Amino acid sequence: MTDGANSMWGGRFAGGVNAIMEAINASIGFDKRLYAQDIAGSRAHAAMLAAQGILTEADQQAIDAGLTKVKAEIEAGDFPFSPALEDIHMNIEARLRDLIGEPAGRLHTARSRNDQVALDFRLWVREQCDAAITGLEALMRAFLGQAEAGADWVMPGFTHLQTAQPVTWGHHMLAYVEMLARDKSRFEDARRRMNECPLGAAALAGTSFPIDRHATAAALGFDRPTANSLDSVSDRDFALEFLGAASICAMHLSRFAEELVIWSSAQFRFVRLSDAFSTGSSIMPQKKNPDAAELLRAKLGRILGANVALFTVMKGLALTYSKDMQEDKELTFDAADNLMLGLAAMEGMVRDMTANTDALASAAASGFSTATDLADWLVRELNLPFRDAHHVTGSLVKMAEDAGIDLPDLTLEQMQSVHAAITSEVFGVLGVDNSVRSRVSYGGTAPDQVRLHIARWKEVLG
Repeated sequence: MTDGANSMWGGRFAGGVNAIMEAINASIGFDKRLYAQDIAGSRAHAAMLAAQGILTEADQQAIDAGLTKVKAEIEAGDFPFSPALEDIHMNIEARLRDLIGEPAGRLHTARSRNDQVALDFRLWVREQCDAAITGLEALMRAFLGQAEAGADWVMPGFTHLQTAQPVTWGHHMLAYVEMLARDKSRFEDARRRMNECPLGAAALAGTSFPIDRHATAAALGFDRPTANSLDSVSDRDFALEFLGAASICAMHLSRFAEELVIWSSAQFRFVRLSDAFSTGSSIMPQKKNPDAAELLRAKLGRILGANVALFTVMKGLALTYSKDMQEDKELTFDAADNLMLGLAAMEGMVRDMTANTDALASAAASGFSTATDLADWLVRELNLPFRDAHHVTGSLVKMAEDAGIDLPDLTLEQMQSVHAAITSEVFGVLGVDNSVRSRVSYGGTAPDQVRLHIARWKEVLG
C-alpha cells in the first residue's frame, strides 16, 4: 500500500505507508485469534453506551446484530482479513461498517484501541488460565491413578541420581500431584489478580463521557474495573504472571519427561511407554524412542523463552502505551499453545505407561538402599548416637561392597565383628518392603500414607 491514506486513520498520513511499514506494523496475522474477545468486549461496550444514553437503542441493536454476523463469518472462514487494516480491532470495525453503515462509527465512542487491546488480551489470558487449570486437574488424576495402582510397589528413591532409599511407586507419583497442585494454585491466583476490567480507561486518561465501567466489568465476568487508567493500558503483568506460572509448570513436566526418558531405557526398564507416545528408528529396528517425552522436555525452552522475552519488552517502557507492547501476543500465544499440548501429552503418557514392577523391586534392593534403616535401627535399638550409628553402618556397607553382596546378605557374625551388640532382629529392617512400611511419618512413603493422600486428593479433585 503506497498510495492514499488508510481510511480508518483519517487524513493524517496523506502519503500512506509502504510495504515494509505495513509488514512491521500489522498484527492481524496473529491477533485475529482475539476475535471472540474483541467482539464480546464491543457488545458489552455498546450495551453500556445505550444504557447510559450515549448510544441510541437502534444503533446498539444494529451494532449487536452486525457483530454477531461478523463473528459468524470469522468462524465460518469467510471473513476478509486485511493487513492494511493492521489489527483485529480495525478489521472487525471496518467489516461492521460494511454491514450496518453509519452506526458502526459510533461504537468506538468513549473507547480507544489501547483499552480495547488490553481488554481483549486480558480476556484471552484469563481463558488460558482456566484451560491450564482444567488440564492440570486431568493430569493430576492420571498421576493419582498410577499412585493408586502402585501404592505398595517398591522402587529406588534417588538423590544425585544414585540409589538412596527405597520408596513406593505411589509415593513417587504423588510427588508430581503435589507439584502440579501448586502449579494449579499459581494459575488460580494469577486469574484472580488479573480479573479486573481495563475497558473504559480509553487511550490513557479515561473519558469525559458518562460511562459505567462497573456495568461492562460485570457483563464480561470481571470482579471490578481497574482503578487507574494509566496502569490499565500500560501493563502486561497479567501476561507475565501467566507465563511465569506456565514456565514453572513446564519445568515440572520437563522433570517427569526426563524421568520417563531414563526409566524407559534398556538400562533401567522401569516403565514401558505406549506405542502412541513412542516412535521407531529409521535404521535400528529394535529401537522404541520416547520422542513425546523428549519433545515435551524441550517445551520449557519455548515457554521460558516467551517469559524472558516479554520481560525484556516491558522492562524499559515509560507509561503508558508503546507499540513495543504489540510483541506481547505472539509470545504468549505460542507459550499457551505449547503448555496445553504438553499437559495433554503428559496426561496421555502417564495414563498409558506400564510399570515394570520386577525391575523396580530389583533396583530398590540394590545399592545398599536400606543403609539408613540400619543406622536408624542402631539408634533405636542400641541407643547409639546417630553419628556413631552412621559410622557403624558405613563400615558394614564397605564390608558388603568388598564382598560383592548387599547388606541383607551379610551374616550376623560379620555384622557383630563391627559392633558386637547387633542382634538378628536387624534383618527385619533390611528388606525393602519393611523399609517402606516403616516410613509412617506424615508425607512419608509408607503405603498407608500413600493411600491417605490419594484419598485426600480424590476428595479435593472431586
